[in-house]
Amino acid sequence: MDTNPLHPGLGEAHALSRASTADAHRPRYHFTAPANWLNDPNGLIQWQGRTHLFYQYNPNGAFHGTIHWGHAVSDDLVHWEDLPVALAPTPGGPDADGCWSGSAVNNQGTPTLVYSGVFPQSVCLATSSDELRTWQKHPNNPVIAGPPADLQRTSGGHFRDPFVWRADGQWRMVMGSKIEGVGGLVLLYTSPDLLHWECQGPILQGDVAQTEPFWTGAMWECPNLLDFGRRQALIISAQSTAEDLMYAFYVSGRFDGQRFLPDGQDILVHGGSQGTFYAPQVLAADDGRYLMWGWLKEGRSQASFMEAGWAGAMSLPLEVSMEMDGKLCVEPAAELAALRQDHRRWNSLDLADGELLLDSAAGDSLEIIARFDLAGAGEFGLLLRAAPDSQEYTRLAILPAERRVVLQRDRASLADDVNTAPCPAPIYTTDNGTVTLHIFLDRSILEVFVNGGRSSLAARIYPTRADSLGLGLFSQGGPARLQSLDVWRLATIW
Repeated sequence: MDTNPLHPGLGEAHALSRASTADAHRPRYHFTAPANWLNDPNGLIQWQGRTHLFYQYNPNGAFHGTIHWGHAVSDDLVHWEDLPVALAPTPGGPDADGCWSGSAVNNQGTPTLVYSGVFPQSVCLATSSDELRTWQKHPNNPVIAGPPADLQRTSGGHFRDPFVWRADGQWRMVMGSKIEGVGGLVLLYTSPDLLHWECQGPILQGDVAQTEPFWTGAMWECPNLLDFGRRQALIISAQSTAEDLMYAFYVSGRFDGQRFLPDGQDILVHGGSQGTFYAPQVLAADDGRYLMWGWLKEGRSQASFMEAGWAGAMSLPLEVSMEMDGKLCVEPAAELAALRQDHRRWNSLDLADGELLLDSAAGDSLEIIARFDLAGAGEFGLLLRAAPDSQEYTRLAILPAERRVVLQRDRASLADDVNTAPCPAPIYTTDNGTVTLHIFLDRSILEVFVNGGRSSLAARIYPTRADSLGLGLFSQGGPARLQSLDVWRLATIW
């Protein structure tokens, strides 16, 4: 057995994190690692009433490398306590080059992590006997040494991110993989005991030549299978190359126990061709909800986040549900309302062409609910992180003719390294001719939920001016009408 203690640098990292409030880009209410690098959420599990979040973590710097499993716990899904590093690479072991993504299960009272060892990519186990504080790796790791023999050559060694659940008296697991030149692949495995696994074959295969309604990439990773009774959904993260992470998408349909029969698909959280939201993991919560976190990638240069000493954040805790037509809805968890402070409200504002900055609504950590009539002639919406002289701002525009919401970031930062590509999200439905935007602004993070979460987007912005704190409204190309606007300042989670 191999026990992984607290990483010796974590105490210093905690001190750095808690002293970093002067960092104008570091989020206040999105989870971040104490310092250094963070990517995929892992091992989501509720244990004795507390929610545990594990995540890909590099204790040695703000770059992807020497991947460990960081660990935090929450009593309310909002406020988090940092815990010791759960997994560290074992020299000479199957995870010597990194403990990559995976999931957590309750195996007859024993908390068990099922994760990817690299390189080669394989499946490993670790268990805890002290309430998830420390973890012992299984002596027979890896329990799966690699992809099936017929995929060894065609997969290029890509075989990772086990997602495990129990059904019909056995353990089931989906794994991400690919067939070179053909497309991504989700493989199904079954096991009686988490140790001995049998591959049942692919449940879904992608087509690298398919480009509509969007390209599903060349490699699939971080698969999640969700069961909504009448229908199921597969959430998949798509890559074009090993270095080129695209976005998470979902396929809805029916899983018959052996194959997934799709009847619809869509982007899960919009953000352009190189989206911000990636590698989500879903937790089947004790209260019956599906809760999800995703990795919010950086949009600035590596030199910038190396200098800052941290990189990457988790999304908000999100609730995932399915509409009757198979569309997934993604909404912020209700528990986030506990952070609300200093409520401001505006009603029934008619907007002429131009911009209007609102008094008493400035801030860089806000929750905003805006309801507009959708019948405007031009485009209209909100200005976020706006400087008083309008030299720097982010524009969240509603384009009614195109039925899209577009985040425009060409003026979001005066720096050269920000990702300025626009982020569009569709307006799928309206309620009595209105469109509702539920916005969470957290310094360098924007998460936007459209019409109850039937569409959403996530993006990173990096304002460079200390006075870029304004909140405003605009209309261009014709008048528009704001039905209501609610704004709260949100407290920090730390």
